Amino acid sequence: MLEVVAMNEVDAEAAETGGADRIMAVADRRSGGLTPDPKTVAAMRKTTSLPIRVVLRAKDGFRTSEPELGRLCRAAAAHADAGADGFVFGFLHADHTVDLSATARLADAVLPLPWTFHRVIDHAAEPEAAWRTLRLLRGLDSVLCAGAAGGVGAGMEALLRRAARDARLMLVGGGLRRRHVPALAAAGVRAFQVGDAVRPVGGGPQAPVDAARVREWRALVDAAADR
Repeated sequence: MLEVVAMNEVDAEAAETGGADRIMAVADRRSGGLTPDPKTVAAMRKTTSLPIRVVLRAKDGFRTSEPELGRLCRAAAAHADAGADGFVFGFLHADHTVDLSATARLADAVLPLPWTFHRVIDHAAEPEAAWRTLRLLRGLDSVLCAGAAGGVGAGMEALLRRAARDARLMLVGGGLRRRHVPALAAAGVRAFQVGDAVRPVGGGPQAPVDAARVREWRALVDAAADR
């Protein structure tokens, strides 16, 4: 499965043209992705038939508050009405343990739609405990992870170890490069996410998705899965 990070309907159209399987809709890629405007998701929905997962994240970082969580629950409903097929979120306490209460509340709010645990897992103080905690949450069907806060390049060893137990849940993204895919696929990983890698080199966070680059990644992921 190939997921592409998209910021608008132009990105969404290019992702589908290039052969992506799913879109993660975000605003402000500089901060790692915040919740977009529902109007943006509605425009994507008119442009593409691909599933759209919307990031539910109000600010940089992984902590949240009660008022903020209420706003995110309301945002989830608005995005579902706009055409979202699922969501992406996750929270940590100040001590970098999973904020199970906040995450579970939002998970219940988005049901029956599925959701992805955001790259929070890479910032957890005890990743093993965090993975165990995730199994308590309803509706979760994937965990976006890079193996380390610094990205896939720094986290490859951790990803390969984790794949022995949780390959079916892993959506690997965050600095993913082409050279990483064969080893991850050989370990059982079947879901990959790309953002910068399908945009022009040096184009910056606002650069549009390039359908030709998506097509190259589509071929790469398919070839790795066939081995």
